[in-house]
Amino acid sequence: MNLGEWVVQIPQHTQYLDPGWVARVTGGRRHEKARPASDLGWDSRSLTPGSAFVALPGQRTHGNAFLEDALARGAAFLLTDLARPEAVEVADPYRALILLGRALRRRFSGPVVAVSGSVGKTTTKESLATALGYAATAGNLNTVPALARFFLHLNPKAKGAVVELGIDRIGEMDDLVELTEPEIGVLTAIAPAHLEAFGDLETVAREKGKLLAASKLKIAEVGAARWLGLEGIRTYGFDPGAEFQGRDLRYGLWGTRFTYRSQTVRLPYPGLGPALGALAALAVTEILGQSIDDAIERLGALRLPSGRLEIIHAKDLTIIHDAYNANPASVQNGLELLKRVPGRKVVVLGTMLELGERAPAHHQSTARAAAAVADELIFVGDFAETMQNAAGRGSVARSVAEAAKHLQRALRPGDVVYLKASRGLRLERLLEVIDG
Repeated sequence: MNLGEWVVQIPQHTQYLDPGWVARVTGGRRHEKARPASDLGWDSRSLTPGSAFVALPGQRTHGNAFLEDALARGAAFLLTDLARPEAVEVADPYRALILLGRALRRRFSGPVVAVSGSVGKTTTKESLATALGYAATAGNLNTVPALARFFLHLNPKAKGAVVELGIDRIGEMDDLVELTEPEIGVLTAIAPAHLEAFGDLETVAREKGKLLAASKLKIAEVGAARWLGLEGIRTYGFDPGAEFQGRDLRYGLWGTRFTYRSQTVRLPYPGLGPALGALAALAVTEILGQSIDDAIERLGALRLPSGRLEIIHAKDLTIIHDAYNANPASVQNGLELLKRVPGRKVVVLGTMLELGERAPAHHQSTARAAAAVADELIFVGDFAETMQNAAGRGSVARSVAEAAKHLQRALRPGDVVYLKASRGLRLERLLEVIDG
């Protein structure tokens, strides 16, 4: 098989938004100066000429404050709750965007696979798109505005689509499944994440589980399935109880290898996370009756966005860049990889955000786990001292700039450096220090 035949990029197909049609599907009113739009935007600073500007409420400011800026940048029409000559006027712009996104999704006749979970959403989404040859949302663009824009640009001739659904508040999953109407729902994990909004794991499971409840075909990692009281869930994993079971899992800096249905699966990324993502993709491939052989070949060339167990060789160092985001479960997965790697190990561990009232306890247990693996420890952010006290050693840095100084002093030739923190810290800035 020619690999070039199946490598899928996000389609750059444009379905123009007629403001009269938008008014009909959103229950709004078209005003006289509203013109057809070729794109959707909700941040006036990055708006391209010819786009529809959606005036969404924000934490600090409502999008209505930027209507003039949007028009100055060439907005074709405004989706707003104000009566403006250039507007499609609606009662609630956010609700209207859900209805618009759903109408755009209904123009697409191919299957839609939706992925959610506390850990591994993007990795699993990319694995599914690669194995199936489907179009997919870029990176972790997983909110209502991003998904509506995805369906606007989705080529109607695409074989299928894979979307990622990310939630950080109660009720948000209801909005996402209403917009995407998935035929297949895949749930990766239930773990401590966004606990400031959800409070406990039971609530996380209830909210994440709404994806499967809304999907015709329900697939979940075997551990996640145990949290849900739903009938008809098909499971994947390395647990002997999984219906779609992987065996003989091995991984290291060279990548990952496991067995599925007597065949060897090889991935260019190391760790349990990529293995589970590939296994989910193979489960869906099998359920849809597609070729397992082709899917395995495609997964051998899997490409993930930067910062997810990315192996970087810089000078005489090996860096495991896993700092795109973090919660206790993803840190544990990274440390399991580190255990299998020979050499002197330097762990830079930053704050894990949105863990609620149990955040100190989660940081303490994670620090102790890191101390059992690392030769050198550097803790960064608001919980740095908490983690140092729990580990009984390590350097404390309140900022990434301060962490860079500690790291420069700690590094020795041949070290393996593991970087992990929530996205808000932008720990990837340390790569400049290591490479420079």
